[in-house]
Amino acid sequence: MKFKRLALTSLFIILVAGAAFAAWTYRELHTPVAHNHANDYIDVPRGSSTYGVLSQMTSQGVIRRSWPLALYLRITGHEARLQAGQYKFPSPITPLTVLRKLEEGQQRLNRFMVIEGWTRWDVAEAMARIPELDLDSTDSALQLMNETNLVKEIDLQATNLEGYIYPDTYNFPPKVTPQEMIATMVRRFKQVWEAESAKAAKKDLPPREALVVASLIETEAKLRAERPLIASVIYNRLQAGMPLGIDSTVIYAAKLAGKWRNDGKVYQSYLDSDSPYNTRKTRGLPPGPIASVGESSIHAALNPAQTDYLYYVRDPQRDDGAHNFYNNETDFARGVQALREWERTRNASQ
Repeated sequence: MKFKRLALTSLFIILVAGAAFAAWTYRELHTPVAHNHANDYIDVPRGSSTYGVLSQMTSQGVIRRSWPLALYLRITGHEARLQAGQYKFPSPITPLTVLRKLEEGQQRLNRFMVIEGWTRWDVAEAMARIPELDLDSTDSALQLMNETNLVKEIDLQATNLEGYIYPDTYNFPPKVTPQEMIATMVRRFKQVWEAESAKAAKKDLPPREALVVASLIETEAKLRAERPLIASVIYNRLQAGMPLGIDSTVIYAAKLAGKWRNDGKVYQSYLDSDSPYNTRKTRGLPPGPIASVGESSIHAALNPAQTDYLYYVRDPQRDDGAHNFYNNETDFARGVQALREWERTRNASQ
């Protein structure tokens, strides 16, 4: 009897101790821990062992002790699920939440923005400023934009990716390559284009021509509401056999020739150029897109307003980039004169 009582007492003590240990472990796993690295990324290298990752979290102060999580992982069989990556852990955070993030994986994302109306030179310059890409020059990035296989199903005539790099804000993982960046931006263009491509087919407008028109709209229009109106001017002038006379194409020709002075001005030497992009001299569309285009410009190119407008000029009474539109040269000349008077007055007062 004495032995039996002792055995029962021992068992009771073991059960109580086990219950206490389980309760303590539960509390340990669910109690938030405050740490000093909430604004930092913690890099978990590829190939790290479970013990190594948990030790790293402990040394960073993200968790207090590694062994309760190690025990939990052993019991639940989750050991092989921890992912390499770059992690941000809010403070405070529970050990189990830390574990969930490590199982889901996380990568630091780098923000990269392409602005509507940017040329491929602009994109290349922005990429060259990212140290992690290891590009030795803007030209190195520019060369990567000659990979026309990325758009061959849309445009067999493409000689580069001008117009096919979609303007958007992108989040790229830290080890992304320049080639992967460009492919992602082109893929984003295709997603937007696909939504509008059926309309292009209905209008019997080849995708390349639609994209060229969209790029002209993008560089000319400041206001979204005016894009269909500017599209109508472009199509009306094409139908009438008139030169488009769009200065942004003249500037693009100067960039192609390496003569662009980057001061926003259109010089007579630009206007005298025999480039097929110089729509002051050459009738019809330029041979290719001249800028990255957003969805609204694509939509306008495929859905122009129905007007008889042939001209437009900036409205000097507004400061938001709005234009006045005309269907005859006389009224257009008056509009140009009003703009020139406003410019002279402004310059005199400065």
